[in-house]
Amino acid sequence: MSASGTHVAVMVQELVELLQVRPGGHYIDCTVGAGGHAAAILEAGAPDCRLLGIDADPQAIELAREQLAPFGERITLVESYSSAIAKVAADQHFVPADGLICDLGVSSMQLDQPERGFSFRAEGPLDMRFGPSANYTAADIVNSESQEELARILYEYGNERRSRRIARRIIEKRPFSSTTQLAKAVEQAAGEGRQASRSSRVHPATKTFLALRIAVNQELQHLKTVLAEARGLLGFGSRFAVISFHSLEDRMVKRFLQHASRGETPTFRPLTRKVVRPSLEEVRRNPRSRSARLRVAEAI
Repeated sequence: MSASGTHVAVMVQELVELLQVRPGGHYIDCTVGAGGHAAAILEAGAPDCRLLGIDADPQAIELAREQLAPFGERITLVESYSSAIAKVAADQHFVPADGLICDLGVSSMQLDQPERGFSFRAEGPLDMRFGPSANYTAADIVNSESQEELARILYEYGNERRSRRIARRIIEKRPFSSTTQLAKAVEQAAGEGRQASRSSRVHPATKTFLALRIAVNQELQHLKTVLAEARGLLGFGSRFAVISFHSLEDRMVKRFLQHASRGETPTFRPLTRKVVRPSLEEVRRNPRSRSARLRVAEAI
């Protein structure tokens, strides 16, 4: 991701090398976004590797279609949540695949469009849906859930230590219809004045918006399904890569790979002993990449 608003895929070189992309291979990108990783894989696997790109965001699918058009029939794009990956991959004849990647989180395209409601820095509707098929919006959650449930969402998904105080303020001030209305209420609950919040490195509403986005899109549930389906999609020696931007997601992936690599019948062999992070140069060029974490494993 890039601070300029154009989505930039993170750790592209590291991902392609660890996946050992080869000509003739079949690869699945279950969060294709604007197609940055997909393009790198298709280039590395020239002239005939193929890639299936999946994304719940119809805008992302259209952008990827435009960006990846030069690869012609080597690219297949499907609008779907990643949790449906097994069916989509089977329908498109991509099983067994030689590589599977998941780039989790929100893209710069989504963050920088106020009408999507992902950012507290600009006025917009409290939406936060990756795709139109999501069951509810952020407004539905903050305007209808109980104080206890709101506090749970903020604490579990956003690691917000002030979750109870913020949840209480949300109940007092609702209904909310815009991002800035909610951000202001969270600022007040956090005890941050306008001057303090401007000088602070992290906005008081950051964790609240993160938690609501995860809840709206059921991101942890989708990730759990992808992890469970991964081995069945991959052939022997194929590779599985996950890029996460949140400690909760990274912890899920780490624990899954640890469990899958042990016991009498292990299914994965971790290839990254320690999590891979962007280089200092990449973070300098693309500050939004600083929280990215990459883990890769081989199907055995």
